[in-house]
Formats: sequence, structure tokens, C-alpha cells
Amino acid sequence: MKKLTLILLGLLVCMASLAQPDKADVRRGNREFRRGNYSRADILYRRALLADSTSFAARYNLAGALYRQNNMEEAGRQLETLRPAVSGSRYAARYWFNTGDVALASKDYARAVEAFREALILEPDNMEAKENYVYARMMLQNQQQNQDQQDQNQDQNQDQNQDQNQDQDQQDQNQDQQNDDGDGQNQPQPRESGMTPQQMQQMLKAIQAKEQQTQDKVNREKAAAMGSRQRDMNW
Repeated sequence: MKKLTLILLGLLVCMASLAQPDKADVRRGNREFRRGNYSRADILYRRALLADSTSFAARYNLAGALYRQNNMEEAGRQLETLRPAVSGSRYAARYWFNTGDVALASKDYARAVEAFREALILEPDNMEAKENYVYARMMLQNQQQNQDQQDQNQDQNQDQNQDQNQDQDQQDQNQDQQNDDGDGQNQPQPRESGMTPQQMQQMLKAIQAKEQQTQDKVNREKAAAMGSRQRDMNW
């Protein structure tokens, strides 16, 4: 029993020795942060998280170092992972204020309004939170109005393009119709003879008279041939 107790004590000592470096890294990270060495602080906070991924201080301060390095996207992700743990803690008001700052820097005004509202619920007298909340709401309204205007302009452009396409189709149809109507006009027209109507009438009568003479001659020749054949044949 005594031997087992010694073993357990040894394990606790080992665990304590493992936990100690992450706290030391957080403290060193804080010193680098205060000196403005944010990239160095970033490394130390990440090292602390490798030893203890649940360390609130390491992750919270890492988000601050990322914010100072203008890495807003990752800073927001780090803060979001702390959201379930921050509720009811003494850091909650500051957490929501910093979340709002990150959202403002990212131009995520809806998220910023939500965060500063939460900060004001916890600290109603926080003037910075009030000012940032008002500013975030104003920027959100402007963003929404701009988006509505862009949507409206896009709809108008689509309508104009549709009208232009319809006008172009109508012009094409009119052009096709003109081309169809012009086909007959482009066909060769009969050439005028240059004769007067009286001359044309006289020519017509002369042609008819000539045809009649030819027909009479043919009839006479047929009659003569028939008479000759009747004499040769006994009916």
C-alpha cells in the first residue's frame, strides 16, 4: 500500500511538472506582448496550448496577439472557441468587447453589433462599448443600404439589358422584313419596248392576220389532199 501511494505521488509530481511549462509560456508570452513583440508572444501562447489545449488564458491572449498582427480571421476563430467557456466568467464582458473589436476590424458589422450589445448587458456603463455599439450599428445600416442599392442597380441593369435585347430583336426583324420586301424590287424588270400603245395594237393585228393566212393555207392543202385520196379510194 505504501509503495502504491509513492507511485501515485510520483504521477502527480510528473503531471505538475508537465503543467508548469504552459503557465510559464503564458507568462513569458504576456511579457513579450507588453513589449510589443506580438509574433514572439504568438509563438509562446501556441506552445502553451500544445501543453494544455484547454488553457483559457493562452487561447484568449493568443487571440490578442493575432489581433495585434492584423490576423483578424484567426483571431475571431480563437475567440469563438472560447465562447462556451466564457459565459458567467469574470472575463465575459472583456471577451465580448474584444470580439466586437475583431468583428469591426473585419467589417463584420452584424457580429460587432451583437458582441458590443452583450458587452453592454454585462457592463452598462462601459462608454467605449457604447460608442463602438453605436458606430457598429451605423456601419451595419450603411452596409445594408449599399447592398440594397447594389441589388436595385443590378435589377435595373438586367431590365435595361432585356429591353435593349428586345429592341435589337425588333430591329433585326424589321431589317429582315425590309430585305424580304426588297427581293421583288431587286428582280429584273421587263424592259420597255419604247413603242406606243397604237403601234403595239397594229403589230398585234398584223401578227393575227399572218396567223390567219397561214391557217387558211394549211386548211386548203388538207382539203386538196382529202379530195385526192377520195378519188383513189372506193367507199
